Amino acid sequence: MLRIRLSMGGVRKRPVYKIVVADGRYPRDGKFIEKIGSYNPLLPKDKKERIKIEFERVKYWMSKGAQPTLRVSRILGEMELMPMPKAGNNPLKAIPKKDRKKEAKEEEPKKAEAKKEEPKKEEPKKAEAKKEEPKKEEPKKAEAKKEEPKKAEAKKEEPKK
Repeated sequence: MLRIRLSMGGVRKRPVYKIVVADGRYPRDGKFIEKIGSYNPLLPKDKKERIKIEFERVKYWMSKGAQPTLRVSRILGEMELMPMPKAGNNPLKAIPKKDRKKEAKEEEPKKAEAKKEEPKKEEPKKAEAKKEEPKKEEPKKAEAKKEEPKKAEAKKEEPKK
């Protein structure tokens, strides 16, 4: 599948990205089909040089079935070439990582208690269901066993004739 994605370049701590069309199986910075733009995240958002895109080539490749990655689709949305993708839902993003870990540790005992209570409620229902099922199946097996000897006797009688 063709992808419109970012290919990283530049030096350490100073990234510069090429917006390229590449086969999805190729590595991020590997072989690509065509370079259609560039993106420099270090420049301020109001500068023109931050994002350079050949709009006609993007439209062409999208008509051929190329799918933009999430980051590229946001860039294209900013340039009003396509609709802006939906924002992701990460409610913990604003909380510092250290605090997230503390909250996770506090919530684990609560979740464990809730999980312990739930199976207790479900076990009696499962036990009742298991008790009822064998009762229904036993008569069927008994009837089947009774029918089998009759069939065997009938088969024995037929050859005698």
